[in-house]
Amino acid sequence: MTLPSHGANPKYVYGAAKINQPDHLLDFSVNVNPFGAPSVIKEKWMEWYQYIEDYPDPLASQLKKELSTKEGIAENCILIGNGGAEIITLVAQFLKEKRVLIIQPAFSEYEQACLAQKCIVEHHILKEEDWTLEISDLLYKVKQFDAIFLCTPNNPTGVIYDKQSVIELLEEGKRKNCYIIIDEAFYDFSPNNSTYISLLLEYPNLIVLRSLTKMFAIAGLRLGYGAAHPKVIKELSVLKPHWSVNAIAMKAGIECIFQDSYILQTKQHIEAERRRLEVFYKEYAFQMSDSKVNFYLLKDPSLSEAAPLFHFLLKKGIVPRHTMNFPGLDGRWLRFAIKRAEENNRLMEALVEWKNRK
Repeated sequence: MTLPSHGANPKYVYGAAKINQPDHLLDFSVNVNPFGAPSVIKEKWMEWYQYIEDYPDPLASQLKKELSTKEGIAENCILIGNGGAEIITLVAQFLKEKRVLIIQPAFSEYEQACLAQKCIVEHHILKEEDWTLEISDLLYKVKQFDAIFLCTPNNPTGVIYDKQSVIELLEEGKRKNCYIIIDEAFYDFSPNNSTYISLLLEYPNLIVLRSLTKMFAIAGLRLGYGAAHPKVIKELSVLKPHWSVNAIAMKAGIECIFQDSYILQTKQHIEAERRRLEVFYKEYAFQMSDSKVNFYLLKDPSLSEAAPLFHFLLKKGIVPRHTMNFPGLDGRWLRFAIKRAEENNRLMEALVEWKNRK
């Protein structure tokens, strides 16, 4: 059975699993804001309609300016992309035929993009269940690679790595001419907005990846950006196709990034629901990753691999994200988004049924 390599589009999951798709689904495989897009998107949609007639600004100047103000970094440190995925692809092109290390488990797109550019890719796999970034096990490897990918907050575990350890990695990378690529796609779900973006000028070897589609639930519009030293941004920009970011996405992005009350409401909801789920999983003897964001890993310790639980939930109309293609997890865990309370209740009801099935 070959399952899709990403969440979303559950019809492909049901097709691969050879299970009849129920009429009503709850898709926990997608890690976007459970409240949906900010209301301003709908309110301004028809106003933006006029912009479909003209080519969009290839430099995304206005959005870049607003992000510069919000993040406190120079505009020439920012490159707007068609989702975080385009920035990952550009970084892989930038690293063509280089040696790349990926700290695992992590988003599978890093490896796919780098292999397409004939990079030599190796994995550094963190120990299961706490996934601590043991920096002493990693620093000696830095000199062997041209770039290292690190995802924090981590997808799929939801773990946020120790900041001092990441700084040590940046320092060693700077000394050894190794780029450290930090994916912060979920940073704005974290309690303290854990980020390294203010360190760009101090560490010219740092590249930060950001997504605007997760917090603002605009995955269909495709919008993200990379942040790095101006010299790196200049090299990445040469690789980027013209007009890859559409005009509506830019308009939406400008509105979204200043939705402070919406962001706060989301974070408060996620925190409350995560704590409620933690209590439930402890009571019913499930193992849950120490996530600090809007998704988590879950395992039934009685199973050597999660396939039976995965199929059980699919038949109930609940779609988790498998972990077959995450090195270091290898299908032993399932990943779930944190959704609205009533949807999380449905999941918990199904898991109680799973525990009581015998």
